[in-house]
Amino acid sequence: QVQLVESGGGLVQSGGSLRLSCAASGFTFSTMSWFRQAPGKERELVASITSAVVRTNYADSVKGRFTISRDNAKNTVYLQMNSLKPEDTAVYYCYANRRNFYGVTLDYWGQGTQVTVTS
Repeated sequence: QVQLVESGGGLVQSGGSLRLSCAASGFTFSTMSWFRQAPGKERELVASITSAVVRTNYADSVKGRFTISRDNAKNTVYLQMNSLKPEDTAVYYCYANRRNFYGVTLDYWGQGTQVTVTS
């Protein structure tokens, strides 16, 4: 069974840091991503990372503050969040996908972890 399990959210003051972790089990994904969803807003891509040729991608709003990384031996992806702002407050989700034998794309989401940044 494929699962993504997140940890590391919490409450932090503006300017603080948090590190999120997402442990995958049951499959090794080539690309893993972090999304976030704030109240009343659509879910948005925060960052993604590939493994074969390490390539990262960031939303403009987090460039220079967030860093995505992965430990392939642990099948885990991390999101280091520095210089946090109140507008970073959201539920953060780990995401990955793969194609099955029939070519159908299967989406996997973690359960979400709350990040709250106070001013």
